[in-house]
Amino acid sequence: MCILCIWLWRNGKTYLWRLLCATLRRKGEIVLPVASSGIVSLLFPRGRIAHSRFGLPLNVDENSTCHGIKLVSDLTRLLMKTKLIIWDKAPMMHKYCFKALDISLKDVMQSINPANRHIPFGGKVVVFAGDLRQILLVVPKGSRQDIVFSTINSSFLSDFVVCLDILMQNMRLKLGFGKSNLEEIGELYEWILNNRDGKVGEPNNGEANVEIPHETLVYGGDDPISAIVDNTYPNLEDDI
Repeated sequence: MCILCIWLWRNGKTYLWRLLCATLRRKGEIVLPVASSGIVSLLFPRGRIAHSRFGLPLNVDENSTCHGIKLVSDLTRLLMKTKLIIWDKAPMMHKYCFKALDISLKDVMQSINPANRHIPFGGKVVVFAGDLRQILLVVPKGSRQDIVFSTINSSFLSDFVVCLDILMQNMRLKLGFGKSNLEEIGELYEWILNNRDGKVGEPNNGEANVEIPHETLVYGGDDPISAIVDNTYPNLEDDI
């Protein structure tokens, strides 16, 4: 398979990416982990921003290519030997960014095998990760339709995507809680997911007023900051 796109969400993505990088690099293979934002790229060993790694233009269009990927360059030789490309927070990028990488890799990899010209990303295995329910790309003065049309799942490359919904357990919510609290935490978790899915406040036409459950609110009175700290770290004074 030449392209493997996995929509990993909820929890455990960073751990899995680091594990993949360590496993393949231990075998002497080359892995290029990139991300759509600088903060996320810092979570990966030798991670880079996608624009920096591939030389993507800041303003992309349908005919854009990666300026950093040329027929003869150090980056080109690196990509030829690359075993896996990991791209986190992919939904934050315009679909033309992925098309630019696709065109550039095809141009490079066809020098090894002419058949690569007709294979997505020139035959390289690419893993995309992200959550379309989180922050999408910004389309200046764009409507909701414009934003949806610009996302990666509106690209022709989505026809070659293998979607895997894995890591379904939200370990952060369960961390540090006893069994007696798991049911309450599970209800909060489901409410968060329904809110992200747009199911809260239905029916609506794209806009809705979301009522937050009272049991999830923190009432601070005259000192809201202290109330938030005490609620988040109830045993802080005992630990000190």
